[in-house]
Amino acid sequence: MPSELVIQEHPSPNFGERRDGARPDMVVIHYTAMATAEAALERLCSSEHEVSAHYLICEQGQVFRLVDEEMRAWHAGAGQWGDVTDVNSRSIGIELANAGTTPFAAAQMDALEALLADILVRHAIPPERVIAHSDMAPERKIDPGPRFDWKRLALQDLSVFPKGVAEFKPDEVRFVQDLQAFGYPETPLEALLPAFRSRFRPHHHGPLDGRDMTLARDLATRFPIDHGKLTA
Repeated sequence: MPSELVIQEHPSPNFGERRDGARPDMVVIHYTAMATAEAALERLCSSEHEVSAHYLICEQGQVFRLVDEEMRAWHAGAGQWGDVTDVNSRSIGIELANAGTTPFAAAQMDALEALLADILVRHAIPPERVIAHSDMAPERKIDPGPRFDWKRLALQDLSVFPKGVAEFKPDEVRFVQDLQAFGYPETPLEALLPAFRSRFRPHHHGPLDGRDMTLARDLATRFPIDHGKLTA
């Protein structure tokens, strides 16, 4: 762990063994959707609620380790990324203390970047496998939402962000196919498009357009998920 990143231990009882010998090969980013970090910490460490994450990062940049990375935290719930249907067994979950209505604090983002950089190196996780909770569960989750700065992470190779200049004509079938090639689950367009835009075109609304197509095509072309190497 980088010397400048201080991790405070705050164990949660809500974890289990990673199933079928799985190892973490992705990171899922969440927000807590709670009023305070203290309330989130209590919830994530309460056996009554049966939810947890590996890490919680407060607005001031404090980092709490709730579950050891070797173990399976209960953060992702039902969803899928590529062929992975048990995301909890294959991921490290990071919760950011944020109610979902305000920007993410600078100190919090600094701490997240330091933590991510360390995790990706230690587990040999490629940047394209740092995803949003809403990416793997677009029909039921919206976090970390449009205020989260994915482009900032991508500039440091801690995630990815699509490029593309030429625009393609809107094609709903091709759009869905391209996002599935990147890793998104099979999902109706009315749920998939908002999840995609929340991450890659925050605050953009309206029907599917050429820019959506261009960005989706770029993701599928540059970061195709290797289904042959993935197991559920």
